[in-house]
Amino acid sequence: MTAPIPAAGTVAWRRRRGELQVALVHRPKYDDWSWAKGKLDPGELWPVAAVRETLEETSLKVLLGRPLPPATYTVLDATGEPATKEVRYWAAEATKRAGPLTNEIDEVRWLDVAAAHDRLDYARDRDQLRSLVRADKAGTLTTWPLVVVRHAQAVGRSHWRGDDPERPLSRSGAERAAAIVPLLMAYGIKRLVTSPSARCRDTLKPYGDARGAALRTKQGLSEEGYDLDPKQSTRHLARLLERGTPAALCTHGPVLPALLESLCELVAQREPEAGQVVATLAAAAEEKMVKGEVLVAHVNGTGEAARVVAVERHLP
Repeated sequence: MTAPIPAAGTVAWRRRRGELQVALVHRPKYDDWSWAKGKLDPGELWPVAAVRETLEETSLKVLLGRPLPPATYTVLDATGEPATKEVRYWAAEATKRAGPLTNEIDEVRWLDVAAAHDRLDYARDRDQLRSLVRADKAGTLTTWPLVVVRHAQAVGRSHWRGDDPERPLSRSGAERAAAIVPLLMAYGIKRLVTSPSARCRDTLKPYGDARGAALRTKQGLSEEGYDLDPKQSTRHLARLLERGTPAALCTHGPVLPALLESLCELVAQREPEAGQVVATLAAAAEEKMVKGEVLVAHVNGTGEAARVVAVERHLP
């Protein structure tokens, strides 16, 4: 069985005079209207491809929000044989236009929901539109990302003679840290909070260097700090929730269950996918995540009003 062709895209949205609008693209080759999307490059992560393809096809810079229903359908591959195409979508708020159209798209049109529903050429594309509209009516379309990262693979304890907090990343760990950079870029992460241990700092440092963002070290996120005061880690999480700034938090396996269980308590129960969100967080907590894993919690609101409306897991 041939593996599905992976592709990613977005439903870019904005508001004009209080009205929700979405961006459709026209492909002259097929004379159709659909969402911006395209195939993944070799080794590319789904969210990264979604942002890249949106920029290439629409010239819109976007920040990824909550995931939308995927689409699976049959296409012809390069040899002319039928193949399955799997497209993953995200809601994405448009921030600005970067330049003229340069790809296979000859027109980008902003339409209100009703006009977009009628203009779309494929029934499968209306699934994403309906999901977006449901979220908007529920007041949970606008979200910000709170990213939890388990540090990447480090040099083994048996091969390290120094103090454990200074144990560095292995070669594969450093490669994963570099791979995380475009992923965090896709979500517009601005604030970086980490355990002071070298393996955590070095997992986020490549992104910090690329983004010009400082690493804020918190002893309560270290294994040693957690042993002394387990509640300190969740207090750091609470401060991030109060700020509401797109943030990434990097810590260790033993610390993760407490953080993820705290996020479980914030799941928006009115969301249709609430059960799935809780199950995903619970599984991640039980597994303590994989080294180098990135978990994205999409949060609506801040402080005591903060609610987790969707969760993604991105494994190495």
